[in-house]
Amino acid sequence: MDILEDGPGPHGPSNAHDYTVSEISGAVKRMIEGEFGRVRVRGEVGRVSRPSSGHLYFDLKDANAVMAAVSWKGQVAKMQIRPEEGMEVIATGRMTTFPGQSKYQLIVDDVEPAGAGALMAMLEARRKALAAEGLFDAARKRPLPYLPEVIGVVTSPSGAVIRDILHRLRDRFPRRVLLWPVAVQGQACAPEVSAAIRGFNALAPGGPVPRPDLIIVARGGGSLEDLWGFNEEAVVRAAAESRIPLISAVGHETDTTLIDHAADRRAPTPTAAAEIAVPVRAELAARLNDLEARSKRALLARLDTRRQRLSDLARALGRPDAALRPKRQRFDLTADRLLPALERVVVKKRAAFAPLAARVTPRLLQSYLRHERERLGQLSARLLQAPGARFATLHDRLDRLERLRLTLGYTETLRRGYAVVRGPGETVLTTAKEAARAGAFEIEFADARLAAATAEAPPAAAAVQEPAPKPKAKKKAPPEQGSLF
Repeated sequence: MDILEDGPGPHGPSNAHDYTVSEISGAVKRMIEGEFGRVRVRGEVGRVSRPSSGHLYFDLKDANAVMAAVSWKGQVAKMQIRPEEGMEVIATGRMTTFPGQSKYQLIVDDVEPAGAGALMAMLEARRKALAAEGLFDAARKRPLPYLPEVIGVVTSPSGAVIRDILHRLRDRFPRRVLLWPVAVQGQACAPEVSAAIRGFNALAPGGPVPRPDLIIVARGGGSLEDLWGFNEEAVVRAAAESRIPLISAVGHETDTTLIDHAADRRAPTPTAAAEIAVPVRAELAARLNDLEARSKRALLARLDTRRQRLSDLARALGRPDAALRPKRQRFDLTADRLLPALERVVVKKRAAFAPLAARVTPRLLQSYLRHERERLGQLSARLLQAPGARFATLHDRLDRLERLRLTLGYTETLRRGYAVVRGPGETVLTTAKEAARAGAFEIEFADARLAAATAEAPPAAAAVQEPAPKPKAKKKAPPEQGSLF
């Protein structure tokens, strides 16, 4: 670039070259890129912009200056940690200019925290903000199922974590495992893990893919940057919103991530998560055997106690032979005296009957028989009339009961404008909720039955069923009874 020399006044001729704006911008661009090239810049992240294009625009600043920075979509996808406002970082990239706005900027390839302290400060601020929303409250945590049928595991399919979990489950109590493969570090970690948790919760019970009874989110140990995906807000919210109980097993025992606070239970290692998820089958079998043995011993002890009590009561009652022996002896003595007593009574009665027998004559017998025959005739006439009167009384009573039955029966209620709704199997539906659940049903009126259905399940064409006519009760004439003589 040529430097202007001193020449005539502003209106006089000059030998300086006339540059275009593009030439000046290109020269500045070549100078900045050639002078600085690839640099590492430390500063505080200021304004951050994430347009729909996927690029990332932000500022780097210190106490005296501000520098524009930009990361293209492909570079953003490779970042371990995305810059956030207020975060102190070291940005690595190359210096260039943007002629469209006459400014210089840093094209950032990678961002790393300016020391673990800055990252921990940001992590603590996020933890406090999420805790203030109640996402870590103990009241939100659900109890784990004692013996889940299906366990969903969210982890990498190729790491040692899934093998450790499967091996531990096989040793303790084999269960069905559903693996949802995810990236466990990097930019894709947070969206994939949160999508996996929500995906397991979206499975319908009884569907082609079984819904897990328990979810384990697992990853091996690593640095704070490697585990950062499990500190993302999307992952924490997905864990807190999970309706399925969730165990967090991220990192080693000393590693702590925000998903640990939102999970229903934290395991120090993935292997420990498998131990928490299921009991030991051998221990359960031993416990069942012990309970069975204790139950048998308790039952036998109870029977022995009852048997001893019964034996004690039996001794207090005495021997049955001892109680019957005096009664038997008394019966023998009485039996020996019974025959002579009967003979004496017969002799006495015969002596008393002899005078009466002498007074009985044929005429007296005929008079007695005539009187008794008249009395028997009167009784016979009354007896012939009694069944008819009895049947008439019973018939009147039956008519009263039939009228009462018709009055109290539901058919009379139907004639007064009511109806009976019957579901499948002739079940009576008494509420609208039962009718909606049945779908199709039948309404019985006083004269017929009519098929009907709810709006969601239109009724099939069905003929109106006329009730069968009730047979009229025939009055039975009382049977005639002939004379007994």
